[in-house]
Amino acid sequence: MPGIRWDFRAGLPDVRLFPYEAWRRIMSGLLRPSGLADPASAADPAGLPALREAVARHVGLSRSVRASGADIVVTSGVQQALDLIVRVLLEPGDVVAVEDPGYPPVRMLLAAAGMRVRGVPVDAEGLRVDALPGEARAVYVTPSHQFPLGMPMSLPRRRALLDWARRRDVVIVEDDYDTEYRYGGRPVEPLQSLDEDGRVLYTGTFSKIMRPVLRLGFLVAPPSLHHAFRMARYVSSWHAELPAQAALARFIDEGLLARHIRRSRREYRARHERVAERVAGLPGDRLDLVPSEAGLHLSAVFRDGADDAAVTARALGAGVGLFALSEFAVTGPPGAGLVFGYGAVTPPEIDEGMR
Repeated sequence: MPGIRWDFRAGLPDVRLFPYEAWRRIMSGLLRPSGLADPASAADPAGLPALREAVARHVGLSRSVRASGADIVVTSGVQQALDLIVRVLLEPGDVVAVEDPGYPPVRMLLAAAGMRVRGVPVDAEGLRVDALPGEARAVYVTPSHQFPLGMPMSLPRRRALLDWARRRDVVIVEDDYDTEYRYGGRPVEPLQSLDEDGRVLYTGTFSKIMRPVLRLGFLVAPPSLHHAFRMARYVSSWHAELPAQAALARFIDEGLLARHIRRSRREYRARHERVAERVAGLPGDRLDLVPSEAGLHLSAVFRDGADDAAVTARALGAGVGLFALSEFAVTGPPGAGLVFGYGAVTPPEIDEGMR
């Protein structure tokens, strides 16, 4: 956005941390005449087999996700994964429950597809299962790092959600968008690894780890839905960009992704701590930080219910970009607060921008 000097908007990684030389080396090799097989023979709509196997290994080690390459569908991001889920499993008019507050693009996609979107409040343990609408056919959640507040869903709440979905024959869409960046606390077990009925559809993205412009993500589907998702992927866009898929497979297999995550995690941890310290030190004692030990943003709520939209507008006038918490409200009364992203700001910029 023009006019932003200090960019605290959530969801933006630091592209300066990306290992460009290694990526350029891999891409250069693939773009030679002998680098890729005939695209017509390689274009499985579920994605290149090498990448699907590499993703399955990666999420198994880094996220405790139970999956083989056959379970992976490569997508252009979480948005496309959700679009495929809507095409395969839902009908116009179906009720889909989402977290409130929650991620706006998901609500926009569901509404555009004719779904009836219902916001469900969250508390310190995550989504309130007791507030789920009985007519829901699907539930979209971010249990590892609730967006935008930041808390993880507790294990009892996870089990309660799975039990609720089992009894009502509901599908759960688990969006695990930035779980690699965890800075403390116990590892969070994904719903997918707790699921015994094959009703959790697990989605992830490489946009936060690498670069958003690569537009590569994935969907983990149970065996009963493999064919349906492959066909839905075929009729919607056939396949994602093949050279980028092949490059990411090699990037994972050579250990470069794991190395990049370790390096960037150290950097983001330092920013996480710095933002937390600066928010706590803001004058007036008006903001309460929401405890969070993961991701690329922190949220804080106003004690006095201030007009957060007015605050962010004034901040933008001063060159500071950030989101108001009320922007993420679904159907409930919007909470007032600020969301501080630290992926795109260096520590010195954090100090300047907070000042």
